[in-house]
Amino acid sequence: MGAGHAHKLYRHGHTPVHDLPPHCKLAATFAFVVVVVSTPREAVWAFGLYAALIAAAAAVARIPAGFLLRRLLIEVPFVAFAVLMPFVAEGERVEVLGMSLSVSGLWGAWNVLAKGTLGVAASVLLASTTELRALLLGLQRLKLPPLLVQIASFMIRYGDVVTDELRRMSIARRSRGFEASGIRHWGVLAKTAGALFIRSYERGERVYLAMVSRGYAGSMPVIDEVSASRAQWAYAAVLPVTALAVCLMGWTL
Repeated sequence: MGAGHAHKLYRHGHTPVHDLPPHCKLAATFAFVVVVVSTPREAVWAFGLYAALIAAAAAVARIPAGFLLRRLLIEVPFVAFAVLMPFVAEGERVEVLGMSLSVSGLWGAWNVLAKGTLGVAASVLLASTTELRALLLGLQRLKLPPLLVQIASFMIRYGDVVTDELRRMSIARRSRGFEASGIRHWGVLAKTAGALFIRSYERGERVYLAMVSRGYAGSMPVIDEVSASRAQWAYAAVLPVTALAVCLMGWTL
């Protein structure tokens, strides 16, 4: 956890957003998502303002729109789920382009799409402006249970190791002329998955023994302490506080 660990989601930069302490950004992102989720789905205009706030934060952080939009593709499964809701939900129905759709399903689909997209966008913006090591530091500063921080640290670091192991196994298969082209090759892919599990388990054992030999006793040492000034907390609070004002208007108007 002490070494730097760059990730493809992170976009290096020197902006006011990049320079904020990680725990300030984590708290601001969490508060923003809570506010968005708390907004009534009927306040359609409020979600447009939330999107404008995200766009403004991305502009300050100098994150290109294309970079942000490409990362939003991770929510495609949720989009597919939302698209089905108007067709399967019960209740009052309405005709749209010759199709009978549920009114409650349409509202539910809008609710999932709007809030899910804004939540994912806020998370992507956080990951784009904060290194993974800094995120772990921020979780420590926010007093997240140390065991959860360790699990997150190992997941981040060894996820790439396992992925690289799978890539080498794939190259080895292709070098021997194997190309998965149908159901008859599923057996080979299943054996690959089993071999990957065994190799990952064995590597985990070796890593654990190496850590024990270096003094690991069940807890990771505290990494660099980073404090935040009142000005930095105030700067980070601009996004959730503005969103809260929009939410309150959504409930009252």
